[in-house]
Amino acid sequence: LIFLKVFFRENDRLCELVNSKTLSVFAFQTGHTTGPSLNNDKLYKFAYSAEVYVDRVKASLQKSAGYRISSGVDVNLLWRNPDNDDDQLIKITIRDVQVENVNERPAAKNIFKGKSTEKIIGKEYLEALQRPIVLELVRGKVKNFYSHQNEPGFTQNIKRGLASLFQLQLHSGATREVDISGKCNTTYHVRQDQVTKIKALDSCEIEKQGFTSHNQILDVSTKATSATIYALEDGFIKSIKAEENYVLLLNSRRKTGAKIVSKQRLELKSVQAGPGLIAGKQVASVIKTLDSSYVAVPLVAEPVKSECKKCPSLSEHWQSIREHMYPEKLSKAEAARSFLSFIQNIRKATKEEILQIIRSENKELLPQVVDAVTSAQTPASLEAVLEFLDFKDASTSTLQERFLYACGFASHPSEILLKSLTAKFKGDIANEEIRETLVIVMGALIRKLCDREGCKLPAVVEAKRLILSRLEKAKKDDNVRMYLLALKNALLPEAIPLLLKYAESEEGHISNVAATALQRYDPSFLTKEVKETMNRIYHQNRKVHEKTVRTTAAAIILNSNPSYMEVKNILLSIGELPLEMNKYMLCMIQDILHFEMPSSKTVRQVLKDMRAHNYDRFSKMGSSSAYSGYITRGPDVSSTYSLDILYSGSGILRRSNMNIRIFDRNAELHASQVVIEAQGLESIIAATPDEGEENLDSFAGMSAILFDIQLRPVTFFQGYADLMSKMFSATGDLINVVKGLILLTDYSQEIQLQSGPRASTEFLGGLAIDISGGMEFSLWYRESKTNVKNRVAMFIAGNTEVDSFFVKTGMETTLEVETTLDFISTVQFSQYPFLVCLQMDRVESPFRRYVTKYESLPSGRRYTARRGKAELLAGNEYPLHQENSNMCRKVFGTKSDSSSNWF
Repeated sequence: LIFLKVFFRENDRLCELVNSKTLSVFAFQTGHTTGPSLNNDKLYKFAYSAEVYVDRVKASLQKSAGYRISSGVDVNLLWRNPDNDDDQLIKITIRDVQVENVNERPAAKNIFKGKSTEKIIGKEYLEALQRPIVLELVRGKVKNFYSHQNEPGFTQNIKRGLASLFQLQLHSGATREVDISGKCNTTYHVRQDQVTKIKALDSCEIEKQGFTSHNQILDVSTKATSATIYALEDGFIKSIKAEENYVLLLNSRRKTGAKIVSKQRLELKSVQAGPGLIAGKQVASVIKTLDSSYVAVPLVAEPVKSECKKCPSLSEHWQSIREHMYPEKLSKAEAARSFLSFIQNIRKATKEEILQIIRSENKELLPQVVDAVTSAQTPASLEAVLEFLDFKDASTSTLQERFLYACGFASHPSEILLKSLTAKFKGDIANEEIRETLVIVMGALIRKLCDREGCKLPAVVEAKRLILSRLEKAKKDDNVRMYLLALKNALLPEAIPLLLKYAESEEGHISNVAATALQRYDPSFLTKEVKETMNRIYHQNRKVHEKTVRTTAAAIILNSNPSYMEVKNILLSIGELPLEMNKYMLCMIQDILHFEMPSSKTVRQVLKDMRAHNYDRFSKMGSSSAYSGYITRGPDVSSTYSLDILYSGSGILRRSNMNIRIFDRNAELHASQVVIEAQGLESIIAATPDEGEENLDSFAGMSAILFDIQLRPVTFFQGYADLMSKMFSATGDLINVVKGLILLTDYSQEIQLQSGPRASTEFLGGLAIDISGGMEFSLWYRESKTNVKNRVAMFIAGNTEVDSFFVKTGMETTLEVETTLDFISTVQFSQYPFLVCLQMDRVESPFRRYVTKYESLPSGRRYTARRGKAELLAGNEYPLHQENSNMCRKVFGTKSDSSSNWF
């Protein structure tokens, strides 16, 4: 008996002849038949169910939104190749379909209550779903999938999901396998009466739709798993259980996310007498004999998305939100929310629909419309806004600038966008400030496209060539500065030699922009030549340089893995520098130590040498300072601030620099930088300029970086005459640097579930922002003041949905916060050392978050469960060094209430 059992297992034909009546399901032979083999004249009746769940990542499935499709499934053998037992046709029929909640609900919350399956799915679609399909299995894999022609895509996908379950192999190992998910890396583990199939979903080759955010911190991370377990009994299939899990997490706040779980179960219920085999030698003839309307279709899912039949038009949607988009409301979360919803609708609109709104709106709201249309980043939206804007018309420069900045902040810019901007730059532009903004934004787009391996795209090559060649030919300082600012955004490795040249050989603005551009490069790009040049600038080996460029050169050296001697030479220079620069460099070294920056270890080694570390050197007086600290420290991301301020020897501000950076384990985002610079003001108080600054023109202005994009600098005054006129006509109002709506997080992906439905996930994060600043100066009170005000409102919305055409289920997550961050520096220079007070304050901020789970039918019947939490985040004055606190007490203790003669 033992011998016969072994023999029959090894020889499938003899096994079928001798024991055909005892075989009850797929017979898996371990001989030359490597896949499932059904018995002749048998009908196998299965119970099938497909379930989907959508919820928060760590939530229990028992409370999830979702639904279940259940049915009976009949399977029978149609034909077996007489020359190859591994080649067979099987027929699969879905019957008795039911749709229900995946979790039990009271009748009032059950959207399926009182509705028949025919009403839920529709008679036509139910009939299509219950039409049989035919699989050709060769060695356990689906070679051909036959179905009726022109069948609805969503019913076809449900059948594909069921058909994919019948595909397996009976030996352990890895393979590339095609099923509903695409061509995927699949690993089989076979152990006695169990086969486990693991599918690497991230390896699947399938047509993908969607996009991700440019910066990892602003993006969404995903993790996907798929496993199918085949249970065998006496060597035969008893049941199949399959499960897919998709987890999506917002990188900046990993508590915010979603999960999609898809489950399939196929369980054998009975085996009955069935139809006989169809005679034939070729598959094609058998299929034609069965039903001439059958055609071979791909097993890979086809894209299917249901259309919204009752959705408002773009114009109707705009009318419902436009009241939140007025300029005075742009610091509110509702403005950011409306901005994001408007983008979603623009992405579905035609060019004509978009132009209709742009052409009909008033001047007050048009900038916000341009922000949204440009941020939509569709071919239709780009064509519409370019057709509307006329760069030859100087009167619309505000709209042109909003368009350009929205291009710079584009989450997934296209080559067409850069090509369009390059063409505009080569054409006529009425406003020179717009020309400057345009080339600066081109630099930002070059970097974003290069970061996505698009550096060799024709449009990128052309834009790089244009900027580099025109910089080399530029004669006017304003043109040189314009191209240097573009390179400050582009961060091209091939631009480093040019930046070194301008940093070392030029003066004033030009050398300063070139040096700060080099400061933005990753330290890995800062070669030996770069560091040698920075050392020459700092130590003035070839020519005298102004303090701002020297301190930038020192920062580059100290932030790029400096050698022992480089650090020692910098420390030894302290005491030989201009007074305020001595103090500034001392604060920079102390900040490196207290904040544990990468070079702190080397600095500590140098400080063991008493020639570098002594009282004389470390007791220098002055009011300049540099300090870094944490805004937040969390498990997901941390954010830091740094404030540094450099004065001239006469007590007038030279540079004030505020930075906010966001970090996670693998990435960094320069969230904002606001730099206020002044030069050549000593003459108005009859003071002597510092070394290297005797010939600088009077100037004050502000420069900003926002989310890694250098913006066009703003000038407060240029030249002595301009200074005097603004001194007597100033109102004390802050000058706006940037105001508008910015799309930050922009993540959209389509996910094909193995059970058939298609899931979509979308996370959008918008920022309504208003950054303004100013420099005030009083000769009468011998006092100066700089103020940078950052008012922001952020709204993040995530929507994860599974769409089965006849039912939708999903979850919406929203976060919103409004806050204001002020940086104020007050200087009294009626005595020396000056009294300087730095303040960095955040106001009390409302923070709200909501989660909404839903299930809905096309008829409008909908189940919704909503939870939320609102809280008030306490305001905060961020700590600086103790010396600053002591100084602030003196400043506010002696300061007069009068503030006349400010500008």
